[in-house]
Amino acid sequence: MIGEIIAIGDELTSGRIMNTTSGYAARKLFDAGHTIHAMSTIGDSPQLIGDALLRAINRVDFIIVTGGLGSTDDDITNVAVSRALDRPTMPDLAILAWIREHLASRRISKNNLLEKLAWLPGGAEALDPDSRVAGYQLVHDETPIFFLPGVPEEMRDLMTRIVLPKLMAWQEGAVLQTLQRIYKVFGLPESEINRRITAAGLSRNIKIGYYPVYPDVHVSIILRTTDQISATIQFESACDTLEQLLGGAAYGRDGDELEAIVGEKLLQTKLHLGVAESCTGGLLSHRITRVPGSSRYFLGGAVAYANGLKERLLGVRPATLERCGAVSSDAAAAMAAGVRDRCGADIGLSITGIAGPAGGTEEKPVGTVFIGISSSKAESVDLFNFSGDRNRIQTSAAHAGLRALSRYLDINFLT
Repeated sequence: MIGEIIAIGDELTSGRIMNTTSGYAARKLFDAGHTIHAMSTIGDSPQLIGDALLRAINRVDFIIVTGGLGSTDDDITNVAVSRALDRPTMPDLAILAWIREHLASRRISKNNLLEKLAWLPGGAEALDPDSRVAGYQLVHDETPIFFLPGVPEEMRDLMTRIVLPKLMAWQEGAVLQTLQRIYKVFGLPESEINRRITAAGLSRNIKIGYYPVYPDVHVSIILRTTDQISATIQFESACDTLEQLLGGAAYGRDGDELEAIVGEKLLQTKLHLGVAESCTGGLLSHRITRVPGSSRYFLGGAVAYANGLKERLLGVRPATLERCGAVSSDAAAAMAAGVRDRCGADIGLSITGIAGPAGGTEEKPVGTVFIGISSSKAESVDLFNFSGDRNRIQTSAAHAGLRALSRYLDINFLT
């Protein structure tokens, strides 16, 4: 079925509150086999609400409306619906009785603003009267319309528990099955990813989406069909092709996090890690320790920003710093070896670079970063040239450090 989502509220159109309800509804509906034709956010204007509702009724199979169902003066969804669809409001007697009983138990006089919650457009049916949460269904011109509260927790509950099953019962014919996978890619620009995939000539049934989520590019592959068996074969074949095209740049899929991937590999190899950071200022350690249980493989390290600390804490020779500079392959290698030795770790990982905005030279511009790794098996140093402001360079450097370590473990310990 094809649907439309309408979110209502001045707090949304002013930016005071983020519209999370529409995104949640779209995701759940998509997973259930539905297609969303449009999503709109509208302020508390009866005319705008009515216009949006009438347009939607003429072009989709169902409508989800969120917000504006409360008891205050700015909650005008019911009034707008009543006018637009010519359905005078009427009291839902069960809801009204509960409200009055609630008011009486608290010795609050009748004619309270809460009674507004019981007045619904003609023909409306409460989604869950027993829960006392605002929300109702209305069928107009054979189009089901679901009105849900704007409070995210209440909306999500009614959406998953009541609306989705109702739509499933309403739908005729086979339900679309959705197969989707998201690949997380680092180190390949979006344009190059697009070029490779376009040249592969995948089936038109396969939908590819590109979503920059700095510093990654997330590549979504989707196949929707009513034939689950043949679709699965086609989907897995397309995924195999995509993985070959992306190569080592694709480090994970769906909910994978790079720091968790690295942590699993360290646990698998029973290795302990120490890190030495300069330009990232502790961001790398923060990423590593975000993972629960990281104490099983992460010993610690040092944020050695000044050259003097690189010498005293990490054992970097003054001659190395004088001859090559703190941002150099030699310095990165010395920092990795030094932190490995000082921490008693199996692997040392280092990052040194120029995050900017000042400090760059023609030979080493802002964004120059060296990442070193040291273990008993091999020493390695990689050079990166990142762009952007200071925050983006630091983010990229920490991400690249984790990615370099993941590959290092694959090559030297997991093959």
